[in-house]
Amino acid sequence: MFALEVHDYLRTFFRETNCDLLEDEDFGLTVQLTIDIDKKIMNRPFYWQYIETTGTEPNPARLTLITDRSKMENPYMGEIIHFGSRRLNQIFKATKELGSFVQMFEKISSQTGNRPVLTPYFCVNYKVSYYCDQTKESMYSLGINLINGVIKDNFHESISNLNLDNQLPDDVYCLPYIIKPHRGLERLDEMIQSVVQQDDHSWAEEARDRWEKEQEILDYFYEGVEEKPECYEIERKALHERFNPRINIEIINGGLFFLQ
Repeated sequence: MFALEVHDYLRTFFRETNCDLLEDEDFGLTVQLTIDIDKKIMNRPFYWQYIETTGTEPNPARLTLITDRSKMENPYMGEIIHFGSRRLNQIFKATKELGSFVQMFEKISSQTGNRPVLTPYFCVNYKVSYYCDQTKESMYSLGINLINGVIKDNFHESISNLNLDNQLPDDVYCLPYIIKPHRGLERLDEMIQSVVQQDDHSWAEEARDRWEKEQEILDYFYEGVEEKPECYEIERKALHERFNPRINIEIINGGLFFLQ
């Protein structure tokens, strides 16, 4: 997820959650949070507990987020945000809580004598995390046509400029899906599993190599010690937790989209 994608995502998130965008530059944005969004992403539980207990007038935070510090003269005038950062993960979590599933319809102008037909698509946005002593995260947006079963990558990007509404437009016919949404989810899960399997996993082998070297160093310090002390086991387990390569696939959100 690149700086521009992060910026676009943040802009959409704050607009959809009714936060006021005070500044929107190519390197970042300044936003006045609502009470609800402040509670979800600013980690101020004691402040809000005090406000609610005393009845004091609330003062939601104003947040400046820098998405591309290379374009900003003074990168210290706000909070740097990027894919993998704590703040963005908080916003992902809030997005998941607020709208883990949506149903949207494309708004199109009907032509005289022709009733527009909309095709159902099921979309899932995945986050794939690769863990060892280093961390890498990737986003995938997959959509499946519930009529013919064709799966499309970068689905979210492909519909980002469409005029969508959560209300069914008048005089529009929605095709009934042939593939049930739960079956569509199964096929998308199979697809993301295949994507992960075909990915380059040299990082895992490299992590294991680093693990072995660290283990050799640890063993060197306890060489000749027949009964290893408790601290040895603690360090050995710590190396396992740190270097053991693992992959986690998480569904961020999804939706049913009826598109022309």
